[in-house]
Parts: sequence; structure tokens; C-alpha cells
Amino acid sequence: MFSIFGFYKFQQINNLKRNKKLLNNLLFKKNIRGTIIISREGVNGSLSGKNKDLNETIRKIKIILKFKEFNCFNKSNSKFQPFHKPKIKIKKELVPMSLNIKNGIQKNDNHIEPNKWNKLIKNKETFILDVRKPFENKVGSFKNALNPNVNNFRDFPKYLKRLKKQQPIAMFCTGGIRCEKASVFLKKKGFENVYQLKGGILNYLKKIKKKDSLWKGECFVFDNRVSLKHSLLQGSYSVCSGCREPISLKDRKSKMYEEGVSCPSCYNKLTKKQKSRFRMRQSQIYKAKLSGKRYNFQKEY
Repeated sequence: MFSIFGFYKFQQINNLKRNKKLLNNLLFKKNIRGTIIISREGVNGSLSGKNKDLNETIRKIKIILKFKEFNCFNKSNSKFQPFHKPKIKIKKELVPMSLNIKNGIQKNDNHIEPNKWNKLIKNKETFILDVRKPFENKVGSFKNALNPNVNNFRDFPKYLKRLKKQQPIAMFCTGGIRCEKASVFLKKKGFENVYQLKGGILNYLKKIKKKDSLWKGECFVFDNRVSLKHSLLQGSYSVCSGCREPISLKDRKSKMYEEGVSCPSCYNKLTKKQKSRFRMRQSQIYKAKLSGKRYNFQKEY
């Protein structure tokens, strides 16, 4: 069994290249996989490994980056290693919105606990905003939530400016960091009634029982589990090798679905040359499986 730990912290970080090297050495030493993004405004990551090694890694990350607690974190488990390798990335922003948070996030009361979230979004006056990408929204979302259909988060501020300043806005995303950034943006623009689901969808699915839940579908995650259900159990989705988008059990029954090649979303978008190349790759994967070996580009979900 592998433990997965997702986290973020908005706090000024200096010496990015030095810290990248320290973090990279730490992950390799402890046999931890996953991704950590660092920038001058903070850190965001999702890591997996054996529980003891992961706990020690998280403790040392705090020491290296010089802070005591994360703004938010979530824990879950997987029967298999959900990441392929460790990666440390340096970026200008943790969430690209052309808005740098220099002095961290101040504690406030706009973070709504999962057990109070239902009451907020049941209010007809509340505007429920799914700040994730469209393909994530298709896998699952809250009832009556609106997704702005923005593929690049840099374009998200253009949409946010159109919202009514007086209307209560309830935002949610996978783990909370995208809402955190969007919330700061809205407050700078004079919005007062902005609320966000504390810990994101993952925290909600972990703490709210299915019979009491207003969540419909599953939650897409950026690792090889692909999607999660209530109690953070692995979901039913896989990923199309042609377009890298999540595909459901229904998609896999379609005539346009071909394992390792295409799905209903990309079948008419791929060229014959692309499909031929993907079939050749899938053929190599099949042959490797039969011989008990692993193909270089094989990815299991």
C-alpha cells in the first residue's frame, strides 16, 4: 500500500535552484515519487511512497523550505505507486494568473468545511463555481455548479471579472490551491462574499458520506489513479493514450474507442498517421506484456 500526500503553502521562498537540488536529493534518497512545484510565492506538491518514508520526507520539506505548516493538505492511499518518477519544477507562479502572492495567505473565515458546504451551495442565491478545467468537470462536479470552460488558467481572470460583486460565490477545485489564488484575485477586485471549499473536493469526498453528498460523478486526479470516488476509493476512469483525456466505462464501449489509440473525444481529430503510430506503440506494449517485460512508454492505470 502506498500513501499519497497533496499539499500547498503560500510563503516567500528564496534560493529556488538550491532548494530544487535539496528537494530532488531528498525524494531520491527516500524513494518518493511525484511532483513538487516551487516558486517565489510558495510550494505545491503531490507525493507518494511508503508511509514511514513519506512522513519523514514531508517533515524535511518543511525544514528545507523554512515553514511550520501547510496552508492545506490531503492524504489518501493507493494499492499501486501512482507516480512514475520524482520531479521538482521551478515556476514563476504556483497557479498561473499573472498575480504573485508575496507575503503568504492570511487566515480568514472564507474557507468552508465540508460539513457546512452543502448548506452554502443549497442557497439559491449562491453562485457555485467550478474553477477546474473542462475535462475535469466532465468526470464529476457539484449539482448546479458552473464551469467557465477555460482551458488555460491564465485566461481565468477574464471570466472572474464578469461575476457580480454582491452575489455569494462558492468556489471549489481538486485540492484547494486554484481556489486560493482565484479568491485572492477576486478580493483585490472588490468582491466580498467569496467562499471556498476547504481542502477541495478531495477533503469533501473523504469526510462526507455518499448518502449525504451533493457531489455527482467522480473526481479527476493528476496521477495514475485517474479518478477517485467517495472515501477516496479509486474510480472507474482511465486515460486515453491518444489525447490524454479521461475516459469512462461508457466511452470504452464506443466504436470510436481503441485501446492505446483513440476515444470518442479524439477519434475524429487524430490523423491516420497518428493512429498508425499509436497502434504500433500499443502493439509493442502487448508484446512486452506477453514476454513478462515492461515497455518503455507503457503506463498502467
